[in-house]
Amino acid sequence: MERLYWVRHRCLQLISTDRRRGWDSLPPKSSLDAQDPLVQRLSGKRRVVVSRCGPSQAEYHNFSKGFRDNSIRTTKYTLISFIPMNLFQQFHRAANLYFLFLVLLNWVPVVEAFQKEITMIPLAVVLTVIAFKDAMEDYRRYRYDKKINNTLTHVYSGKQKRYVERRWAEVCVGDLIRLCCNEIIPADMVLLHSSDPNGVCHIETANLDGETNLKQRQVVRDLPQQGSEFVPENYSSRIECENPNNDLRRFRAFMEHSGKVRVGLHSENLLLRSCTVRNTETVIGIVVYAGHETKAMQNNSGPRYKRSQLECRLNMDVLWCVVLLLLMCLIAAVGHGFWLSELYNPIFMIPDDTHPALAAFYMFWTMIIVLQVLIPISLYVSIEIVKLGQIYFIQNDLDLYNPVLDTGVQCRALNITEDLGQIQYLFSDKTGTLTENRMLFRRCTVAGTEYPHHENGVSLEQYEKQGCGDADHSLTLRSHTSRKSLSCKSLSCNRSSVSLNTLTAESDTHSVHDTLRRHTPGAFSSTIECAVVPDPQLQAKLNTLSSPTSSPLRQEAAEISHILDFFLALTVCNTVVVSSPTQPRHVVQMPMLRTPLRSLEEMKAMFQKLSLPRFPSSPNRNTDTLPSLTKKLFTRGRSASYFPNSSPQTPVTNLQSPTIPSGTPSDTPPTPVPPALSSGAWSEDMDDKQKAKDNSADESESDDGDKAEELLYEAESPDEAALVQAAKAYGCTLLGRSPEQVLVAVPGIGPLSIPLLHVLPFHSARKRMSVVVRHPLTGEVVVYTKGADNVIMELAEAAEDGFSREINERTQRHLDQYARDGLRTLCVAKKVLEEQEYKAWLKRHEYAETSIENREELLLESAERLETNLTLLGASGIVDRLQEEVPETIEALQEAGIKVWVLTGDKQETAINIAFACKLLRPTDHILMANCDSKETCEARLQELRHEIRQVTKEATSEDDSPESVLVIDGRTLDYALQKELQGSFLDLTCCCRSVICCRSAPLQKSQVVRLVRDKLKVMTLAIGDGANDVSMIQMADVGIGISGQEGMQAVMSSDFAISRFKFLRKLILVHGHWCYARLANMILYFFYKNVMYVNLLFWYQFFCGFSGNTMTNSWVLIFFNLLFTSVPPIVYGVLDKDVSGEILLKVPDLYKYGQNSQAYLPSTFWLNILDAFYQSLVCFFIPYFAYAGSDIGVFSFGSPINGSALLIILLHQLIESRTVTWIHAALLLFSALFYYAFILFLSITCVSCSSPTNPYGIETKMMSEPLYYLVCGFTTVLALLPRILFRAFCNTICPSDLVRAQKIERLSAQDYSMSLRQWKENKAARRSKTVLQTRPSETQCEC
Repeated sequence: MERLYWVRHRCLQLISTDRRRGWDSLPPKSSLDAQDPLVQRLSGKRRVVVSRCGPSQAEYHNFSKGFRDNSIRTTKYTLISFIPMNLFQQFHRAANLYFLFLVLLNWVPVVEAFQKEITMIPLAVVLTVIAFKDAMEDYRRYRYDKKINNTLTHVYSGKQKRYVERRWAEVCVGDLIRLCCNEIIPADMVLLHSSDPNGVCHIETANLDGETNLKQRQVVRDLPQQGSEFVPENYSSRIECENPNNDLRRFRAFMEHSGKVRVGLHSENLLLRSCTVRNTETVIGIVVYAGHETKAMQNNSGPRYKRSQLECRLNMDVLWCVVLLLLMCLIAAVGHGFWLSELYNPIFMIPDDTHPALAAFYMFWTMIIVLQVLIPISLYVSIEIVKLGQIYFIQNDLDLYNPVLDTGVQCRALNITEDLGQIQYLFSDKTGTLTENRMLFRRCTVAGTEYPHHENGVSLEQYEKQGCGDADHSLTLRSHTSRKSLSCKSLSCNRSSVSLNTLTAESDTHSVHDTLRRHTPGAFSSTIECAVVPDPQLQAKLNTLSSPTSSPLRQEAAEISHILDFFLALTVCNTVVVSSPTQPRHVVQMPMLRTPLRSLEEMKAMFQKLSLPRFPSSPNRNTDTLPSLTKKLFTRGRSASYFPNSSPQTPVTNLQSPTIPSGTPSDTPPTPVPPALSSGAWSEDMDDKQKAKDNSADESESDDGDKAEELLYEAESPDEAALVQAAKAYGCTLLGRSPEQVLVAVPGIGPLSIPLLHVLPFHSARKRMSVVVRHPLTGEVVVYTKGADNVIMELAEAAEDGFSREINERTQRHLDQYARDGLRTLCVAKKVLEEQEYKAWLKRHEYAETSIENREELLLESAERLETNLTLLGASGIVDRLQEEVPETIEALQEAGIKVWVLTGDKQETAINIAFACKLLRPTDHILMANCDSKETCEARLQELRHEIRQVTKEATSEDDSPESVLVIDGRTLDYALQKELQGSFLDLTCCCRSVICCRSAPLQKSQVVRLVRDKLKVMTLAIGDGANDVSMIQMADVGIGISGQEGMQAVMSSDFAISRFKFLRKLILVHGHWCYARLANMILYFFYKNVMYVNLLFWYQFFCGFSGNTMTNSWVLIFFNLLFTSVPPIVYGVLDKDVSGEILLKVPDLYKYGQNSQAYLPSTFWLNILDAFYQSLVCFFIPYFAYAGSDIGVFSFGSPINGSALLIILLHQLIESRTVTWIHAALLLFSALFYYAFILFLSITCVSCSSPTNPYGIETKMMSEPLYYLVCGFTTVLALLPRILFRAFCNTICPSDLVRAQKIERLSAQDYSMSLRQWKENKAARRSKTVLQTRPSETQCEC
């Protein structure tokens, strides 16, 4: 029935004519209810989901028709359908169809050539081998499906009125499911209840997209049972959502409550199948998508299959073989017709009335059957086996293994290994691909003043000089599960290991060595990344907040206000999740804000009016220090919460404040909390508010010597982690986060609970993110924004006062300097909203949030409407170190003839600096800059740059060191260059450049560049990246490589190959790529050669048997010759052969051009092999023919030395072509020869009537007993192989190729080896420079 529903769904989609009608144009609810629910669900628009129990139980049966259950089946077959479906899929291959046609043709009596059963053997063997492979793969999938489907979960039963255990396969759409911490989500569910007081649930999506940082999900807004215990029987809301799709980050739906109130549903309300519940005791949700309709299964596309360039060439040559086959059959048919027409009543033929022309027609088809081996049926199976062997050795190469991550190379595409050996253009991302993507805060500029953080820079240098940096080259995991072990019921939802994106936040000390020793590394922070040494000047200004001296001047106060806002923005404007190693994420509740303060001066004046010491010399004995405060945040068995005090009459004079957090400098004394926040108290749980009043009781819960629980920061990007750590170093510590609030410890003030009004997440189009908060000191609505410097600077250009303009100008100068130093830059800004302005924006934003049609576009417009007229606060400079061996890798790739392009979103100056560091740019290179504001300017600039290259080339022809050109182009200019009118000029310019650097490029531009180069230049492209913004580029290239770095696994999941470090690309391409291409190309040519050679033996015999279609070979030998006797050695040859060792290939990258230029498999190489096969077949046929001429031997006796000679020639031919001969190769060759002779001897001894009407009995034993047999076989073999041996010897002696020279160098002694290799590389470099000088002018005139 499921298939019928699916077919109906597809038909309805195809015939639907009202495609443009959106959600908002749907008919009213009454009309919807009257429609057929199945048609409604399958109309391509939406589905209605109601609870399976409770008030909607009766309605459920109407809407649930056609919904799929939660069972999954990734297998292709069942026991009943395996044979027919597998055969159906195998016969989609043209080669299998061709041989099936021959089998059926052989059943036609007038064209029958062999026994019917024998003709079926080759096809049956091939189909059986592939079917066995498919069956084993399918059985493995079946076992996995069975395990998943039998997993248990808790589903609410309407009959039993409780949650009962049920298998995943039995879960249905509309079921209410209860999950506990660390349980895997069985289906896509809308979150209805969470044990978290704020209705928050955290999930880990590692099983889905590889990302291990926690994602926050929220309970549906305005749910009637929100805030109380969820009663399934009382749930009566209904959900209308879009039909299943594979977009993991989009969920368009709304929930309609019993009061006809509609609430928009987003991806934040959806729990996806395969994700894991973390840091939440209990969640309850309703299933909206189940089984194969879940987003996880919609994205489960299995291994990637692409068609390699070599395979395309192979298919073309197979067509040439078909042409050759038809030509040979046509010659035989015409010859047979003429031969019959010249015969008059021969006594050796049965009288037949068939006309010679009709007989010739029949003979054409008979010869198709006889010469069928010319099309290599076993070649396709052999290629699959060889590629599996190549993948096995690639994935098990220890040089490509990362012991820290415990990962090697992942081969996700199974059929393009040889393309790795033909790469001509490489497109690389910068951040996370060439660099570590483990950000280190280096320096910053605030309010126009630059703070260089010299001590921080010195500490980084000292740390690396001590060798400590080596340990941080790769990701370091640390398990925190060895700490306190608590049950899930007490909210100790410990993960089995720390998230890959976990940072550890501990108390800071300003001793560099203490700081480095105390910090705990995480995924986005090594020890050094967590340690930020504050700048003394900036620290001194922050200390004025708690200084006992007089109030600062107004200008100084404005600067301090900027500094405070800057660090508040760094702390608040992010999505960092705060948690503890043994406790769930910290939760805060909304405090009561009073008497908003309007300025720092008023805040200090209020302190003086209240007669409170601003800077007490020592805290009160009841004061909460940050360690004790942290203990209370993560008290054993409870979630920490901040609650407003219900007694507003608490005397202000009795208030005591916690001391400054650990992130605050140690020399800063504690200060009291402002009255605005002093009306609350920290408590362990809502039921235990009274306990919070007794600080001594809290102190007694643990020993005084216990260490405070450390905070863990889990960031979605390393930039956020570095900035939060930097803010923490200055005392602005992020303590907790909830959907409504962010808890921040501010120096000189203490813990502040900042109301979080809105989060406008980062978007690649906006290149920024913002948060809207209500300022805890002023009560104003403030927008904090951080993002790319070019975007923020444009939004902050409209500064009215001179102070702001001066800040912008000085900040821009600092940004330029940061970029020249190779730092990643981010700008921070803010905007204060009037209440009326905020309300007007909020009204439109709420409309965008509740819209289902075009929701993403409306939200984007809403964010852009808010982020205008910003006030620039400052900017940060972050170090992103190069990965190890990146310069050596890029240099080797360029020596191999690969053009390396870098496509990055960074500033031009930053990209250029990194390009110099990784040797993509050399000091002698001529840099061409392209920064244009219009299409016309871009066109003129491209022409100007081409002329500039011509001038540089002319000037360089007389110099020894010729500069090469490198193009640096920004994103705006690239937009113009990618337009159709300028594509030709842009490509001509890039062809004249050694490399291209595209800056400020968007993800879409990256894919457009790759497609342009691939399609227009007809070259083999490779793209490598590590983030979600590189996915489109990776998928567009011929070969896509993902790096499993700090930005999740989206790039890996979209790639053909996955590596953990950029340096591994060097061996993967230069060694394995070269080997895979050379092995497979030579194996394919060998298959063509041996098939053509053996088929020609049958063809030559037709000239002596009246073109009758007879053969001089037993049909069993004829069928098995290519199928069994000569098929195994080339497979091993294709997996294990090494023309040059990996060491030589790495030291001499120039050898890679052998595959890059397809020298192993050129059209000329193919036809030379065919000609050699013709020659060898002539020798192999006519030498036995003349040797036995005039004798009385039979037909099979004549064929015996021909078959023996052919076997020896074909096997020794492979030995000549092999570059590596090991005992495995020798054993296989010997086994093939022995297997052949054992088979024919067994056939000769036992076969009496197995090949009726002929009889092979005793033939082989008689022939092999005569010396002439061995003399003929030996002489034929030598004469057939002699031309190839002489040709190889002549070429390798007179004009040896680079591969032959490398093979000779390998055989030298160690001392001679090093000297010869160095001399050869010097000669190659000199020859390359001379060639460039001679050819560049003509190339420039041609291309430019």
